[in-house]
Amino acid sequence: MYKFFRSILFWLPAEFSHFLSLTLLKWFYKMPCQLNRALKKAPHKPVKVAGLVFKNPVGLAGGFDKNGDYIEALFALGFGFIELGTVTPLPQKGNSKPRLFRLVKQSALINRMGFNNKGVDYLVKRLERRKYNGVLGINIG
Repeated sequence: MYKFFRSILFWLPAEFSHFLSLTLLKWFYKMPCQLNRALKKAPHKPVKVAGLVFKNPVGLAGGFDKNGDYIEALFALGFGFIELGTVTPLPQKGNSKPRLFRLVKQSALINRMGFNNKGVDYLVKRLERRKYNGVLGINIG
């Protein structure tokens, strides 16, 4: 099944694949289905560092969810912490498209996105509405 979905995502432009994947994750997270139940049963292996208790030692670096639109769904995948952003004081469009490039043979990406984000006010509103109380970092630019 992975190869099937990977082939579809690799057929689409990289930045759209990223958006589509996050949107589908959020949709499945909200749906009362088997995948949703599996997402909500991610294993817990608590780790305490610098006075903070992380659900587990695996985290998600900034840049994946710049605006805090997918917090609950990403935590449901089992991340022990999530870094949001980079967020800037005002909304920014980032660099011109295309700005995300796949290097298939090297299993890598080139990210020239820039600081495309909806601004700090949008992020603060998302944080006020969040339901999951996990460790969040915010990358500020």
